[in-house]
Parts: sequence; C-alpha cells; structure tokens
Amino acid sequence: MSVNAASDLTRGAVASHFRRLAVPAAIGMLFNTLYNVVDMFFAGLLSTSAQAGLALGFQAFFIAMSVGIGLGAAMGSIVGNALGARNRRLARRAAAQGVSFGILASLALMLAGTWYGTRLLELVSEPGPYRDAGTSYYLILSLSLPGFLVAFACNGVLQAHGDGRSMQRALIAAFFANIALNPLMIFGIPGIWGGMGFDGLAASTVVSQTGVMAFMVSRLFRLDTMARIRPAHLIPRKAMFRDILYQALPTAFALVINFLSGFVVQFVLKGFGEHAIAGFGIAIRLEQILLLPVLGVTGALLPIAAQAIGAKDYGRARAALFHCWKTGFVMTALAFPILWILGRPVLGLFTDDEDVIRVGLAYLRVESFILPVYMMLFAINSFLQALKRPVWSVWIGLYRQGFGIAFFVWIFVGILEFDETGVWFGVASAVTTGLLIALAITSRVANQSIGGLWRKSEVSGRSL
Repeated sequence: MSVNAASDLTRGAVASHFRRLAVPAAIGMLFNTLYNVVDMFFAGLLSTSAQAGLALGFQAFFIAMSVGIGLGAAMGSIVGNALGARNRRLARRAAAQGVSFGILASLALMLAGTWYGTRLLELVSEPGPYRDAGTSYYLILSLSLPGFLVAFACNGVLQAHGDGRSMQRALIAAFFANIALNPLMIFGIPGIWGGMGFDGLAASTVVSQTGVMAFMVSRLFRLDTMARIRPAHLIPRKAMFRDILYQALPTAFALVINFLSGFVVQFVLKGFGEHAIAGFGIAIRLEQILLLPVLGVTGALLPIAAQAIGAKDYGRARAALFHCWKTGFVMTALAFPILWILGRPVLGLFTDDEDVIRVGLAYLRVESFILPVYMMLFAINSFLQALKRPVWSVWIGLYRQGFGIAFFVWIFVGILEFDETGVWFGVASAVTTGLLIALAITSRVANQSIGGLWRKSEVSGRSL
C-alpha cells in the first residue's frame, strides 16, 4: 500500500510548512551529530591520536559524501519544481533516476577515493599514529558510500513531497544502533572475539548506514508518486542524468570547497601540534549541535521555495526566504550564551587534555559571533538551489572557503603571528565578507529570475 506523503507546499501558511519540515529535519540532524559525538567519545577512550585521526579521516570522507548531499538537494529542487508545476510523471521519473545516479556515483567515488583520499591525508598531516588512524578510518568508511548517497537521494525526493520524518526516524535508529555497535566492533566480545580496535568505529558506520539506506528506499517506493514506477525507469537516462548533474555538482563542489577549507585549517593547525587538531575536531561537532535547528529551517526552505517557484508564485518564494532568516536570527541568538557558558564543561566530557580544551573553547567563542552569518549563507544556498542556479554557490564558496580563509588565516597567523586563535579569526573574516558577496549575487539572480529579491511579496490567492 502506498503512503500519500505528498504535500502541496504552495498553499497554506509558510510558517506551518517550515515547522512541519524543519522540526523533523533538525531532530534527525541532532541524532546524526550525536552519532558523530558518540564516535568521538569512543575514540577518546582509545587516545588523543585516535580522536585526531577520526577528525582527519572524516574530513577526507566528506569530500565524497558531499556528492550525496548535492544529490539530495538536486532531487529536492527537481522533484519540488515538478510537483509545484503539477507534473507527477516528471517527478516519478526524476526520483527513479536519482536512485540510479546515487548507486553509480557511489561506486565511482569508492574507486577514486582510494587514491585521492590517502593523498589528501598525507598532505595535511604529519607521519605518525594520528595519520595512520585517519587513513584506516577513511578507507573502511568508504564502504558506506552507497548507503549515504542513495539515502540522500531518497530524502531529497521525500522532502520535496513534504516528508521530513522518514530521515528523522532513520537517523534516530542509526544513533542507537551506533551506541551498541561501537563498543562491540571496537572491543569485541570477551572470550569470543577481540574486536577491531579503532577500525571498529568505521565498521559500525558501514553497518548502520546500510540500514538507513534500506529504510529510506522502502519509504520512497511507498509514495503515491511512485505507484506506477517500472524497472525501466531506473535505467540511466542521459538527459535526466545531465539535469541531476547540473543541480547536484555545484552544490557538491561548494561543499567540497567548504571541507577543503577544513584541510587548510588542519594544515595550519598541524604546526601547533595534534592537540590543536583534536580540539578543533571536538569543538566543531559541538557547534554543529547548536546549528541543527538552523540547518533544519534553512533545509526546509528548499522544498517550500522550489514548489512556489515551480508554481510561479514568486512572492511566496521571497516570503519563505525572509521567514527563514527571521527564524534563524532568533535561533542563533539563543545559541550564543550557550557556547560561552557551557563550552568548557562540555569539552571536558570528551578530554582531560587542557591544551585540547583551550583550543576548542577559543574556536567556539569566536564562532558564536558569526552563527547568524552562517545561517544567512545556508538559506541563500537553499534559495539558489530552488531557483535552479546552484552554480552561484560554487563562486561564493570559492571565495569564502578558498581564497578568503587562506588569505585571512595568513594575515592573522603568518603576518600578525597569532596562536591557534588567529585561525578562528581568519575563518570569521572569510565568512563575514563571503556573506556580503552572497547577498549581492542573490539579489542579481533574483532580479533576473523572479523579478527581484527585496520587493514586497504579493499574495497570489494563497496564504503566506
């Protein structure tokens, strides 16, 4: 029996659609981040080198996983536009092609990653235990790529239909599975199996993410939209793959740039010692927890704006962006005091190394001032995706995460001779100037596509 998860996001109050999509997404991402926190906790039981290796290996892995995130955004845009235009046939075919794309892309990335991943790790680390741990973690974790990419494709389609709960449920289940799998895979069963040690962290993710993929595929094929799906729809089609690539690659590339900036940061931090890399790895995961509500709201913007643009209701699309920004400002204001008050005691839960805590706390306090900037940038990326202009996110990312970080970090660390804190000041400077560029670009694109960004929204027979 098919599930009617389809929702007309072109009607009804924009705020209610945001709540229905953003809350489940934020809860799901919370458990996904807690999943990573659990990994960092168990790595800490092993050594500081294990924690540094985990942070290092995940950065390399995310370059491949970014294709999956881009694929999810592409499916949200393509399927959302099709649903807004009332073209169910196109939505069905696009969804099927998205699954096929995810399978083929993951296999290609697994093969290519055995070469580029290890080279990147060698570039940004010094020989020793933490590099060895990071390389091993990355290679095993690559086996989970099919699970990640196919699940992202399914989630993009489901979100375009107004279903944000399926991924939430899958990520909650994966979190609890990870709590059980980590000690089992790392330490084994006394008297029966000795476990895999540090490698067990990656093996746990391979198992749990495969389960996430299976659940998401089952939810996808229960949609009413997919009721008439045939095996032939899964055969790769050149035209559809080209459309998916056009939407997915800019977003993926923007994320690659984002995480390559993490390698730039780690390249600089390695000069301060492995405690700096470990402190950065722990702190960034704690920051992600506080950003989850923001990510939920900015992620919800994509299907809402995509359907509105597909229905040519441009005033509603603008209203959705402004609502997203207003909500995001409230959320980031609430996060600010939490980072300042609870930063040190929370970091202390993961390590008793005072140097690691010092580095992590400095990062959190500098980042607390630019959380609203991140929020606006995330919303702009979603809006550009809904407009089917994701390539502009690449140019914004090239400045913000490429030139900007390298330049400003060089100023603070290389010229002004700051300690690790100079790295965080450099990141903040790049992000803030990047927002100014992003606003200028988005205004220009909106003028060309929807008659402007800042004009007053007009009601088109639908509640805003």
